[in-house]
Amino acid sequence: MTVYRNLPTDLLRTFVTVHDLAGVTRAGEILGRSQPAISLQIKRLEAVLDEQLFSRETHKFELTTAGELLLEYARNILELNDELFDKFSTREITGSVKLGLPSEFATTLMPRIIGKFTRQYPDVTLEVGSELSVDLRKKFKQHTYDLVLALHQNVNREAEGFIKKEKLVWVANRRKPEFEGAVPLIVAPAGCIYRKRAMSALKVAKVKNKIVYTIPDLHGIESAIGEGLGITVLATSTVPDSLVKVRNSALLPELGDIGISLLMQSNAASAATHRLASYLQANLQ
Repeated sequence: MTVYRNLPTDLLRTFVTVHDLAGVTRAGEILGRSQPAISLQIKRLEAVLDEQLFSRETHKFELTTAGELLLEYARNILELNDELFDKFSTREITGSVKLGLPSEFATTLMPRIIGKFTRQYPDVTLEVGSELSVDLRKKFKQHTYDLVLALHQNVNREAEGFIKKEKLVWVANRRKPEFEGAVPLIVAPAGCIYRKRAMSALKVAKVKNKIVYTIPDLHGIESAIGEGLGITVLATSTVPDSLVKVRNSALLPELGDIGISLLMQSNAASAATHRLASYLQANLQ
């Protein structure tokens, strides 16, 4: 007789949330549980699998080899679980949501994610605006948007709506970039986090540079780089397929990480806004 073993999805959700937020306190706030309860759930999951999932040597909640293996499976299981519940939900989600996004996310990641959302919730109307993060946060405070995906210069896991950190990279066309004199930069207007980080890193490294082209949207930046006019800086997940990351450059300095947060007008958020926020958070991890 076959004995089947099952993984409780609530334990998997706790495991993924603790990893993504790098702590039991923040995970408890998101999941509505106390810190001891979150810790107990992690211990229960480790007991079920007979594996240690987080390293006990540091306080940074780093995954063990077993934890790394579980993480991908856990995300897939939870995505299927949530999708199935949505399919069987008797409550129809309707209404409109005003969503604000940085240009590069609107261009590279959101069509896939939002396309899937709109197919699943055809009665929800999305109004999407694309601006610099500094403007998105300002307009969020003015209640122009219901939901905003914003970037932050510093990685602060305690920041409101923090989702993840992401590495910044230098980006060029597929031909090996060659620089004669100053490094040519193609950037968004002043106020752009990528622009500020690029200029700061080059200054610290004492690398000569010049801005040769300024344009606010990723399509324009992509076209200019494709023509060989210069290079730019982007978050790793937003690099278009037509461009490449510049690796192991002796000239270009490391750029570090940025923080990404999802801000929601929680006091007046509709069911559609809540559902989109959950959807984005799950798909952007």
